[in-house]
Amino acid sequence: MSLVSTFEKRILPFSKQRYVSIASAAFTTLLLSSGSAQAVDMDAGDYTALPPGTNLAMGYYQFATRDALYSDGNKAPTNAGLDSHIGILRGVHFTEIGGFTVDPQFLLPIGKLEGKDDTSSLGDASGIGDLTLAATVWLLNEPESNTYFGITPFVYAPTGSYDQKDALNLGENRWRYALQAGYITGLTPKISLDLAGDVTFYGENDKFGAAKATLKQDPSYQLQSFFRYHMTSQWDLRAGLSHTLGGETSVDGVDQGDRMSYTKMTLGTAWFATPSLQLLANYGRDLSVKNGFKEKHRINLRVLKAF
Repeated sequence: MSLVSTFEKRILPFSKQRYVSIASAAFTTLLLSSGSAQAVDMDAGDYTALPPGTNLAMGYYQFATRDALYSDGNKAPTNAGLDSHIGILRGVHFTEIGGFTVDPQFLLPIGKLEGKDDTSSLGDASGIGDLTLAATVWLLNEPESNTYFGITPFVYAPTGSYDQKDALNLGENRWRYALQAGYITGLTPKISLDLAGDVTFYGENDKFGAAKATLKQDPSYQLQSFFRYHMTSQWDLRAGLSHTLGGETSVDGVDQGDRMSYTKMTLGTAWFATPSLQLLANYGRDLSVKNGFKEKHRINLRVLKAF
């Protein structure tokens, strides 16, 4: 959605319309990282298949602060800022269908966005995000060797808060579909490797901006990896990298030149306080961004209860 171009290798001043466009794209990216399933950011261990009949209730809190805007890899000469406070309710049920373990689930984000500093004119938004429905099907399920492979389709329904007159919205006013494949393997008794790749397809938003323009977006792609070191059977340390690309948009048929390309890192830990209660904490930040806001800090907290 980039509305700013470079001229003789100089970035022109960012207009308010540019702020609106990038902020909208930034929140789309934000939702793609909500829990296991942004999203489609995963947490390490998410592709572990649990026994049929197991239920999981999870609550997430995610805080992120962004302090820079980029266009075509160049930092904008402005003191930009965007903070987000997002909570997510997630329910998962493991069952068996046709001999395969399957886990139908839902994710419902609730939160607040707020423009800061030179981008405070974006205002703020609070409310409910788009409901996400998903279900992993495990094609490889070998607990004895800590080896799993699953495929997860996601459907994002346009149920969230949205007003085309507002610069920031928690809902996208469009359908979104993603397909992710995830793999876990135990490299040693103490070290696990988690890998995932996904593609996301976007429906049209026919009420984009005050003029109710039509927003279209090309597919985006993501690759993720985590290493986990198991200090004990209940406690692990984890480190991950993720890279996302693609997703260029057009508004009323005009290409916006805002193709995504960003890399981020995550460090964290997970601990089973009891056999059925897990606490997780991750810290992350963007390492590089081509277009949009750059995250300076991100904190993800999760409580998981199995029953």
